[in-house]
Amino acid sequence: MSTPVFALEPDQVAGAFLSACRLDVTAFKPGNVSVSAPGHGMRAEDFLVSAEAAVPALSAPALSVGTRILRAVEATRRVVSCNTNLGILLLAAPLAQAALTPLSVAELRERVRAVLAELTVGDTEQAYRAIRLAAPGGLGRAERHDVAAGEPEVPLLDAMREAAGRDRVAAQYISGYEDVFDVGVVIARAARERGELPEQAAVEIYLSFLTRFPDSHIARKWGEPAAQAVRSEARHWLEQLQRAQGVAQMRAILSSADAKLKAERINPGTSADLTVATWFAIALEESLRAEYHGSRAGGPGRRPSVNGGSSV
Repeated sequence: MSTPVFALEPDQVAGAFLSACRLDVTAFKPGNVSVSAPGHGMRAEDFLVSAEAAVPALSAPALSVGTRILRAVEATRRVVSCNTNLGILLLAAPLAQAALTPLSVAELRERVRAVLAELTVGDTEQAYRAIRLAAPGGLGRAERHDVAAGEPEVPLLDAMREAAGRDRVAAQYISGYEDVFDVGVVIARAARERGELPEQAAVEIYLSFLTRFPDSHIARKWGEPAAQAVRSEARHWLEQLQRAQGVAQMRAILSSADAKLKAERINPGTSADLTVATWFAIALEESLRAEYHGSRAGGPGRRPSVNGGSSV
């Protein structure tokens, strides 16, 4: 008997996304905005209201990836005056699309690959409009498929391929979200087995991304040498945290790192965006697996909680 196709409901996708965005600001990630430490002219509330504004477009049925990105950015700009979530939305839209599309496979990674393969020139056009509206710092110019230069002529996957060497968000489109699944998700699941709190695991994931490659956001704004310098420092911070004895010592390490980065006006935004995408992916895949087993049994799938505690 063939496995029936199935998909998540919009409310499941919405819940998973909002949970990931809440964890993004409750985790104390050095250099980023959190409930414990505002910075870069922004507060945690800016990111929370941005998530609430963006989630209807991100979780709506029957939209293209490009439409999700553009509508979510438009909604965000109506509630905040700065770029709080462009990278998050660029990463989240294909993940949401993969979960909302009726398919017969439970593995989110396979679903994402199928979605990426179907991206069109229309998706590129709408994504470019979203990027221009969000106006991220340090965007620069490209020789081919430049965001600021006229109408695009290639599908979004091809445009991302052109940018993948200089932008880690674009690289996820080309690799099938390799960093998210092979780094972030692996670390999160190991953290759950050790009994770590989601906030603690989120910091570990964030610093692990920051140590594995130069953060694209830092490189765009401050140059590759600055990004490499932060990468080296992040290795030291991660080692310190792994040796730390107790919450107070961990907090002191994070506070020192956070103060240093913010004093230098450095925000490792790409590593943070990948961390959000990781938590979003975990929650979606857990729900998809429940729906898969329910469809195999001939009944509705179990809908697990998508709050922060169930995401690791």
